[in-house]
Amino acid sequence: MSLAATVDPALVRRYASDQIVTLAKLVIENAFQPIVEAGTGVAFGYESLMRGQERIGFNSPIEILDEAHKNHQLLQLEQMVASRALAKFATLPHFSSSTLFLNLDVRLIPHGERLVEGLLQHLKLANIPPSSICFEFSERFDNTSVPEFAALVSLLRKAGFKLAIDDFGVGHGEMKLLCDHPVDYLKIDRHFIADIDSSPRKRHLLKNIVHIAHVLGTRVIAEGIETEAEFVACREFGVDLVQGWFVSRPTTHVTELQPSFPHLLDLGKSKRNPQSLDEILIRKQIEMLPTVYENDTIDSVFELFRRNPQQAFFPVLNANGEPRGILHERHLKEYIYQPFGRDLLKNKVYERTISHFVEMAPIVGLDSDTEQLMAIFANMEGTNCLLLTDNMRYAGVVSAASLIKVMNEKKLKTAQDQNPLTGLPGNRAIRDFMRESSLDGDEKRHFCYCDFDNFKPFNDAYGFHLGDHAISLFAALMRRYFFAERHFLGHVGGDDFFIGVRGWAKEELTEILDRLISDFHEDVLGLYSDTDRAAGSIRGHDRAGVEALFPLMRCSIGVLELPEGLVIDDTNRVSAEIAHIKAVAKESEEGLVFHLLGETN
Repeated sequence: MSLAATVDPALVRRYASDQIVTLAKLVIENAFQPIVEAGTGVAFGYESLMRGQERIGFNSPIEILDEAHKNHQLLQLEQMVASRALAKFATLPHFSSSTLFLNLDVRLIPHGERLVEGLLQHLKLANIPPSSICFEFSERFDNTSVPEFAALVSLLRKAGFKLAIDDFGVGHGEMKLLCDHPVDYLKIDRHFIADIDSSPRKRHLLKNIVHIAHVLGTRVIAEGIETEAEFVACREFGVDLVQGWFVSRPTTHVTELQPSFPHLLDLGKSKRNPQSLDEILIRKQIEMLPTVYENDTIDSVFELFRRNPQQAFFPVLNANGEPRGILHERHLKEYIYQPFGRDLLKNKVYERTISHFVEMAPIVGLDSDTEQLMAIFANMEGTNCLLLTDNMRYAGVVSAASLIKVMNEKKLKTAQDQNPLTGLPGNRAIRDFMRESSLDGDEKRHFCYCDFDNFKPFNDAYGFHLGDHAISLFAALMRRYFFAERHFLGHVGGDDFFIGVRGWAKEELTEILDRLISDFHEDVLGLYSDTDRAAGSIRGHDRAGVEALFPLMRCSIGVLELPEGLVIDDTNRVSAEIAHIKAVAKESEEGLVFHLLGETN
């Protein structure tokens, strides 16, 4: 029979607090909660959470930790819990490619060296690389105010461990920690994630936090995701990893842990989304430099520089294939050119490993846009390169010179995509605008599809010169009414046009589009003969070749509205809705029809 079944937990807590570690060994279990790659649905790692403390009278892990600290047993308790977490982690079939996240109580910082030594011994016995362990710094207290904190961070980094800031945004000194120390992961607190799909302020904060973190080479984890909408919003705003009950609840049974969550992959997005022009061009400029692993020998690094005399740096990866930064030759020069320098580096007493020389570098995903990458270079003085990742793993590097090539080629491709008659962007630019706007729900968006009615009989009767003139007239009217830089004007082809508008109310847009339709109709009347204009119709042939009487030309516009807060990554669905509303507009008397995305007819 268990202790919890025979003894009142309140009595245990009251009279046996000086034996917390002994009692904890009887009841404490480690639960693992998956931390999942937002873009792939693959389990990246697991956070170890304490369970079972209620059996000896403690309502939460924090309570038992506080009591252990009060009775000078916190280090022993944390060592016991961590060793059990490592033992459980080692039973996972894919532990060698996963990451275990362990919480580090700030009160243990003065004892950090003893804690690290004990963990390294456990890791060695279990054959787990230090890069598979990430310490989360709790923000219940100000870590940076502890005198030994900087030394502990340095020790952990050089040993190969990864570091994370927990509960970012609601604790103490997170920005100072992020600024002054190399951090691998930033875990955004649930407060900023809750209902983010309906909060423009939270979305704005999240986008900027993600951007800052990526510039600094730090990955972002969203904590406490509880709904599909929260997950989709976080993924589309660049969050790298997700954690929460919507993804998976914690469990003490390793057999319940899944290697992947395929259902996440399809949420809110198309199964076949084409690559953006930026990603296509960036992939062409990737440099696949040789890499250095943190656990490689110093001798192997010297040999790598010897074989590549023109290369001044190499990317450094951990055992899981994640980029950690770069190793620059200047970091080793003082040893290379000093007498006995190499021998000193290899001396076990001096203890210099590759981790001692790693320099942080910006880390961004391959799906980033070119302007974002250029902004990172501009904000990071002295940066040699950007480390690119594909599904969190190293994919290559890109230099400033390569990005300039990408920018120039993008401008050329964009120019080639422009319609020669109107000078407006074509279909690729239209798709890119629709995709980018669909992923940014900070404000209301309207996609307007414009199509001439009865253009073919006019073009057949009056010739393509006047047909082109009608097309040019409409393009000029579009520019007259939609002149702001944030508006997007595109030419689909022939007599089909696209207008993208952000932040306008429906009433405001309706007024402008009514004037556009009216002005165009008046302008094209002057292109008809007096006879046809007086008759109000023209005889011609339809697309099947059947002769019929057609009204004079006008423009019909179908408008698809994406409400504020809606984030969608399914361009096929958006295109299908636009095609439908375009057909409805052509059949309408006014020639202008609005439709709210997701609204049933």
